[in-house]
Amino acid sequence: MLELFLAELKRSWIEFTRYPVDAVAGVFIITSVFYGLFLSARYIAGPNLQFGDRLDAIVVGYVLWTLVIFVVTSIVSILQIEAQTGTLEQVMLTPYGVSRVFLARAIASLTINIVLITGILLLILLLTGRRLYFPLTLIFPLLTVLFGAYGLAFLMASLALLFKRIQQLLGLTQFALLFLLTIPSETWSGTLSIVRFLLPMTMGAGILRDLMARNLSLNFVEISLAFLNGLGYLFLGLIVFRRAEVEAKRRGILGGY
Repeated sequence: MLELFLAELKRSWIEFTRYPVDAVAGVFIITSVFYGLFLSARYIAGPNLQFGDRLDAIVVGYVLWTLVIFVVTSIVSILQIEAQTGTLEQVMLTPYGVSRVFLARAIASLTINIVLITGILLLILLLTGRRLYFPLTLIFPLLTVLFGAYGLAFLMASLALLFKRIQQLLGLTQFALLFLLTIPSETWSGTLSIVRFLLPMTMGAGILRDLMARNLSLNFVEISLAFLNGLGYLFLGLIVFRRAEVEAKRRGILGGY
């Protein structure tokens, strides 16, 4: 598996170095969108607007949303490109298995995209004048978010494997993810706290806001539930993708587009 990851990392790095303008343009656009919304809110509310730690929480949610979009779209885009170029069947025949190949390719791509996401975060903090906390414990809720993101990515890839073109559905999913990752679910109580546990990535995002925006300590019970949620969605995505792979082979539509 390590050999596969290193090969995919080399492949992703070659693609990144050959098309750097696209990556730089993405960073500029994503940062500009957030800064434009920030300036609009300040203009509407007037000079006496006080955000408090709410803006910090929004920054964390927005950057998380950008990261999750990278993860979800990467696997779907990889699968669709393989189908368009006619190499999907070759990937299916690899000894590693198609799920491992796509997962290794997505993680390799994420390794490079983390640098871009970090650049986006630093630019937003510089433009807005805000400051976030970066405790070492933030790696745990970040992992839970990534687990859930990869699970959702494989669910979407299952649809792409069977129906080939799902761009409109993918666009709608991005808006739903913006809601899940920016809404302050950590303030929910009662029945809503149960809903929070069932929704993908919501708990991990809330814990990250507590750590980075409010400088709170890590709650062992909440992080344990967040890990259960993330791993549950990851295994669900892998199982559904495996079933979709079997169904696509049965229909003989792997090489079609």
